[in-house]
Amino acid sequence: MKILAMEIETEGVKPEQYRPHLKVEARRVWELYQSGAIRELYFRADRSEAVLILECTDGNEAQQILESLPLVQAGLITFDVIPLIPYPGFARLFGE
Repeated sequence: MKILAMEIETEGVKPEQYRPHLKVEARRVWELYQSGAIRELYFRADRSEAVLILECTDGNEAQQILESLPLVQAGLITFDVIPLIPYPGFARLFGE
């Protein structure tokens, strides 16, 4: 199942609070990308927040994976986890 995960920064966190965690965060994201758990990763163009596409069995597994990220463990960010399904609209064109 594809999962859309949108980062939410914790209110009141200052930019310098992220710095000590950024290298280990990047390393963990790289590990998850190499394992196939994270399929795509982006930053929003309008603010400095990550948008991830994960491949998991369900939202619970996605949440567990995201909780392994150092910035999440430090309480600096959380994620809105959104399970996705394939678009069913084409069936209206080709189905009965």
